[in-house]
Amino acid sequence: MLETNYSEEFCLSLDFYPDFIARLMRAGFLVMSSRFEETDGTEQYVLLPKLHLVRSALFFENLHVKKSIIRFLNRYELRYDAEFDTVVNRCLDIHGDDWLTPPLVAAIKDIRNGKINDVYPVSFALYRGDKLVAGEFGIKSGRVYTSYSGYYDEKNAGTVQLILASRYLKEHGFAFFDLGMPLDYKTELGAVNIRVGEFVKIFRDAQN
Repeated sequence: MLETNYSEEFCLSLDFYPDFIARLMRAGFLVMSSRFEETDGTEQYVLLPKLHLVRSALFFENLHVKKSIIRFLNRYELRYDAEFDTVVNRCLDIHGDDWLTPPLVAAIKDIRNGKINDVYPVSFALYRGDKLVAGEFGIKSGRVYTSYSGYYDEKNAGTVQLILASRYLKEHGFAFFDLGMPLDYKTELGAVNIRVGEFVKIFRDAQN
């Protein structure tokens, strides 16, 4: 794709085999999917591996915590790789399954169970006391964690979860936090936007 100057972000496949999806993830794709309806009314699914032309990445030395958020940090506890199924289901409840379709979810869970190609789906769960109030899940590949989807159930919890997750990743030797599509709230946290060629290089350098 890079050698031919492919100018789009999405590719297309009908293959939901977990090994194939894991190899896409390890290559730097953020794997999405969609459903479509055949002329006879039956539903089909298509895999949409996405290689963003511009990717948002947080290098931990750039993490910015607003003064208004600092006082909330000690109210919560972050747990790594906790409540994976609950977090995924809550993301689906809130955001729907337009891109996180049933066959993709099934493949992600198969990859998690088998740790295929050194790719491992993980979650972050944020608690206030005993109550789960925010979470996200994504893909650990090498020394990179790529965020896939997240949610929060109370104000500021989502921001706290991202900050505490960033600190966890830094403390455990990750190279950077891959945040996918650039958005303003990610930039406010200190993330930078990286062109696709540079992103693929630093992503693959962090696989070893």
